[in-house]
Amino acid sequence: MCGFTGFLGASPFQEDGDARAVLGRMTDSIRHRGPDDAGYWLDVGHGIALGHRRLAIIDLSPAGHQPMPSSSGRYVIAFNGEIYNHVALRDELAAAGAAPAWRGRSDTETLLAGFDAWGIAATVERAVGMFAFAVWDRHSATLTLGRDRIGEKPLYYGWQGRGRDAVFVFGSELKALRAHPSFEHVVDRGALSLQLRHSYVPAPYSIYRGIAKLTPGCLLTVSSRERAPRVNPYWSRERRMAAAAANPFSGTPQEAVTQLETLLKGAVKAQMIADVPLGAFLSGGVDSSTVVALMQAQSARPVKTFSIGFHEAGYNEAEYAKAVAHHLGTEHTELYVTAEQARAVIPRLPSLYDEPFSDSSQMPTFLVSQLARQHVTVSLSGDAGDELFCGYSRYQFAASLWNTITAGPLPLRRLAANGITRVSVDSWNRMAKLLAPAMPRRLRFANTGDKLHKGAQVLGCGSLDALYLGLVSHWDDPAALVIGGIEPPTVLRSETPALASFEGVPRMMALDLLTYLPDDILVKVDRAAMAVALETRIPFLDHRVVEFAWSLPQSMKLRDGASKWALRQVLYRHVPPSLIERPKMGFGVPIGDWLRGPLRDWSESLLSESRLRAEGFFHPLEIRRKWDEHLTGKRNWQYHLWDVLMFQAWAEEQSRSRPGGSGNFDNEMAEVLDSGQSPGPAGTPAA
Repeated sequence: MCGFTGFLGASPFQEDGDARAVLGRMTDSIRHRGPDDAGYWLDVGHGIALGHRRLAIIDLSPAGHQPMPSSSGRYVIAFNGEIYNHVALRDELAAAGAAPAWRGRSDTETLLAGFDAWGIAATVERAVGMFAFAVWDRHSATLTLGRDRIGEKPLYYGWQGRGRDAVFVFGSELKALRAHPSFEHVVDRGALSLQLRHSYVPAPYSIYRGIAKLTPGCLLTVSSRERAPRVNPYWSRERRMAAAAANPFSGTPQEAVTQLETLLKGAVKAQMIADVPLGAFLSGGVDSSTVVALMQAQSARPVKTFSIGFHEAGYNEAEYAKAVAHHLGTEHTELYVTAEQARAVIPRLPSLYDEPFSDSSQMPTFLVSQLARQHVTVSLSGDAGDELFCGYSRYQFAASLWNTITAGPLPLRRLAANGITRVSVDSWNRMAKLLAPAMPRRLRFANTGDKLHKGAQVLGCGSLDALYLGLVSHWDDPAALVIGGIEPPTVLRSETPALASFEGVPRMMALDLLTYLPDDILVKVDRAAMAVALETRIPFLDHRVVEFAWSLPQSMKLRDGASKWALRQVLYRHVPPSLIERPKMGFGVPIGDWLRGPLRDWSESLLSESRLRAEGFFHPLEIRRKWDEHLTGKRNWQYHLWDVLMFQAWAEEQSRSRPGGSGNFDNEMAEVLDSGQSPGPAGTPAA
């Protein structure tokens, strides 16, 4: 696990020495991703620079130093990630007589040998792993960027500057791109609208205009001659899911469980290979317990496992994790953290996540990563089990709700919804209070008006996609909140032809695998872990496991109201159900209470009406209304407010860290209104 960055373009190669200094600053900005080594490679004649920070995991010797040239000298690579089948690839190269005289044991060298023998695309198609890379082809003077199939490893890119001075910048984190003197620092207000809706900025967008995220499963090529990046998928998530579902597993349920266990054991075993100490996160839930059980079944010594606990009962899973660890015989470490310790992470969040990100479980994720790093350098994780095996309760809820409301015709439903919303929330609440004494106790609800308005939104939905978008959205119309905001299209708000065959619960699962998993869950884990130089690995995201999961009939995922049926059966071969069966808790913190208490002054300073007006990003009226209602306890707007607060805190951090920054928004950020055109993968430099 590492980090890399670089740039392509005439500037700053025009003055001797400038390019190396710029590359040094960009690379140093991501030192946390790779504290073990730094490397720099420049070709002044072609205007290309690659920088690398190394976290040594496989082959700790200098033979793993990057950027690394291929044995032929044609390719130079900066690589982040792990190729779990790289030994098998070496064997394939040897069998074909294409193996070079190996200099070391690193998977990076294996990739380069594959590039020499098979080409870049054919090698990546053979690779099993998580990765992002930048490789320079010295023969064609072409830069290729690549990203793994599901999106475990991040990769940003884009043109900055104008005309002959335009520079193509790229890297593992935005802070590396910002260190380039040509970086323009212009907030994309469409992307800001998306962050308010989802709590994250979905790919291919980023918070900055002109900068994009490379879509998972894709290769991008660009050169000084052909400046428009060309993006081509080598593994389409949509098509692979559709193909697997169209050819369902035909064996018995028990045969499916056995095959799933075999695939997962293989993925776990491959991901346990490391030349440094290794362990696993353990929450005590189905997903992490399965990973740890399969690790322990293949380990001659106790696996190191880690969990954090909270003193607040509603947020504490540590006791369940401890019971699972005891049963499996792992070497378990737990840390109970106070609310004060969790809140102490908040000032680090803007720098740690690098663009506005408001999934509040980012705090405990960082804390458990910090705990694990005190003992190991690599930690396996149980992420992605929910998306692959139907783990989220919202899937069943949305499907049931949709089946219920579609019993009535859409025009009639919309008429009813319009009638409900014509009456304000406060008026409904007053009526409910007056009628309460005459109502049965089971029909008395808190915040009746809020519930009726939310129900009206559901009634008016014309499709399951629209209903699901509403369920996973925070702000329903975020573009109306952002000055100059025009919400750009996303997978959740546009047609996806490859998913046309999916309906109901499978469709929602597919949408999550395309959006929520890579853009929220995987971002959260990567940034939290890499902030402390911890490599995380996710066995469920072995693409062979993903494809098999999508081939399973829905009845093998959701059975008799129980989720993850096949996965649970695998786990129950190692852990008794009594240690696992309990309501799902999640991994959160009591943000709503904190905003009314210890975070109130901090929040007020970021949400003050005068500040919001001066900075020029938000219309303040609706934000202030929700803030006032939250403080009085009238409504719980914790998620909506946390979205805004995380943008405000991020923007303040960016302003402070820029040369001449004042700790508040600078004039450029405050005054520039986005045109509404958000960067896609084919963005080109301005003339």
